[in-house]
Amino acid sequence: MAKKVVAIVGRPNVGKSTFFNVLAGEKIAIIKDTPGVTRDRIYADCQWRGTTFQIIDTGGIEPESEDIILKQMRRQAELAMNMADVIVFMADVKAGVTNSDEEVAQILRRTKKPVILICNKCDTVGKVPDDLYDFYALGLGEPLPISAGKRLGIGEVLDEIYNKFENVEPEIEDEETIKVAIIGKPNVGKSSLVNKILDEERVIVSDIAGTTRDAIDSYFKNEFGKYIFIDTAGIRRKNKVYDTLEKYSVLKAKLAIDRADVCLLMIDATEGVTEQDEKIAGYAHEAGKGVIIVINKWDLVEKETGTLETYRKRVYEKLSYLTYAPTLFISANSGQRVNKIFELINKVNEHNNLRVPTSMLNDVISQAIAITQPPSDKGKRLKVYYATQVKTKPPTFVIFVNNKDLMHFSYVRYLENHLRKQFEFIGTPIKMVVRQKGEERV
Repeated sequence: MAKKVVAIVGRPNVGKSTFFNVLAGEKIAIIKDTPGVTRDRIYADCQWRGTTFQIIDTGGIEPESEDIILKQMRRQAELAMNMADVIVFMADVKAGVTNSDEEVAQILRRTKKPVILICNKCDTVGKVPDDLYDFYALGLGEPLPISAGKRLGIGEVLDEIYNKFENVEPEIEDEETIKVAIIGKPNVGKSSLVNKILDEERVIVSDIAGTTRDAIDSYFKNEFGKYIFIDTAGIRRKNKVYDTLEKYSVLKAKLAIDRADVCLLMIDATEGVTEQDEKIAGYAHEAGKGVIIVINKWDLVEKETGTLETYRKRVYEKLSYLTYAPTLFISANSGQRVNKIFELINKVNEHNNLRVPTSMLNDVISQAIAITQPPSDKGKRLKVYYATQVKTKPPTFVIFVNNKDLMHFSYVRYLENHLRKQFEFIGTPIKMVVRQKGEERV
């Protein structure tokens, strides 16, 4: 299930970044006592009462400003609010209710989304400033007093966020529909592929890198099954992300990966695998998603005997942690081999959801141990007692041993490779967790 998203908004210099850092547990946002310092939205995970959600720090909203940077910050905050499930609106109790606060409140009321009003800089423990009651006039419900700097009232705000999630309509899960995120750097043909699949101009296609600012969902059904294709904005190299809208695009792409069952990692055949492709692939791999490596623009590559296999080998050399992912060479422009994509998506999704019976799993592990004995150290040999699968998406296995310090990484990899030989696990990562017998299961 996709993570809920919480956007922290308000006018400049009210303490949003300090509050964000408290929730994130580390100093991620730059803090300076100057309005407009947080120009780029920054995001992080936060966990409260067993629920993990994404928080977005935004630049301050100045509704009437015509300053280019402030207008861009306002646009950035609006984008954050559009993608948020819950909005936290921060005001400064010492400054009182300002005209900007009133105008931001009007914007928030129009969103029809759950809003939590917090008043920062209430620094005295146990005493609520009289000025706090003025904020009821904003029409956003009860204002919650906090001090981000002194970490006062933070738990109450998190409780309110948690309670608001109950009013957020959950995403309707259709087990038969496979969600497919199309990911990659800009201008590799993601939108062209969606258009070819849908056989219509559903997504704007342009040769200008970065055209797709948002993640766009397209439902599609054919003889192979039901799919939701999520076309994402291309993820740029960090040192090229000057535009705040591009930072928004990166976050949307990451959230699209989080929502997806299968990711199509698109590579430009004329460029080969770049450093940025490796980073994007890493997002999907770490998220435990099924992955298919789609080599686009294959029609533009000059070919001779063995070109395809040589190219595939180079791809796996660059993406050494994705050797489990199948490759597909296509031309989104001409439609070459695009029809092959559905069976591959179905197979990868099936293997990402594969569950191995415990008895069969332990037979395979025993066979692997018989072929290659576990490692030993100073006369002590590793004993593998049994294994069990605890999760799917991705398949996750717990192996119980006598001493987990003896379980070398290379032997874990050996067992993983043996499982792949027996069950394939096409297109999906495998997670192996080592536990000492008697330890709590995951």
